[in-house]
Amino acid sequence: MQATKRPDFIDQQYDFAAYIRNPEHNAAPDGIETRRMAIYRDLFYNNIENFAASAFPVIRAITSDERWHAMIRDFMVKHHCKTPLFLEIAQELLDYLQNEREPQADDYPFLLELAHYEWVELALSISEESAIGEDVDPNGDLITGIPQLSPLAWPLSYHYPVHRIGPEQIPDGETETHLVVYRDRHDAVHFLEINAVTARLLQLIQQNVAASGRELLESIATEMNHPQPQQIVSVGAEILLDLRHRDLLTGIHNIPER
Repeated sequence: MQATKRPDFIDQQYDFAAYIRNPEHNAAPDGIETRRMAIYRDLFYNNIENFAASAFPVIRAITSDERWHAMIRDFMVKHHCKTPLFLEIAQELLDYLQNEREPQADDYPFLLELAHYEWVELALSISEESAIGEDVDPNGDLITGIPQLSPLAWPLSYHYPVHRIGPEQIPDGETETHLVVYRDRHDAVHFLEINAVTARLLQLIQQNVAASGRELLESIATEMNHPQPQQIVSVGAEILLDLRHRDLLTGIHNIPER
């Protein structure tokens, strides 16, 4: 059975899209005035480029015009977006950087980490997650109860100090960096630099379903082989209170009676 020929207007749509994505290597579709195609071509590119620059302002600031525009054009050529929403283009560009772009010899070694960090701020600002979970006691005892991490608090670890990078501050080597990027009850997005111990505490809280705050802190003291575990518990209790005050912790779940 002979295959049905694709309608001509669909072929024209494919030609139109191919030209818009990569005008240097694809001819404009027949029957459309050159001036009009130039308007479509420039409008499409400028919209994508402007939004990318807004979503990744630090990367834009530390990247030359030539390298930046080459990257955006390569993104348009190689990456097939799965969403029509402009607010999600940042996620698509991050996916392209992580999985499709061929690394260049003059790339910053921290490019992917910086892109991820900049994406997180936008992702948290538009997240529809609710900060308060079910059966959470916001004022419960964080030591005797099960601490609950806000879904809008994201603990992150990087090899570079991504939160400090800018045109005047380019790191010359790796520095282990622990951050929490979070959205508070007023919907403002913040970042908090933390040490490795607090990062480990947040990791345990994130994975935890049954242990009390005290048990988590005692576990950390054991991992550290600390000679005075109670000291870790006392300091950790203050850290837990501060994290709740900042809206990183939403409260506790009560431990079921055994």
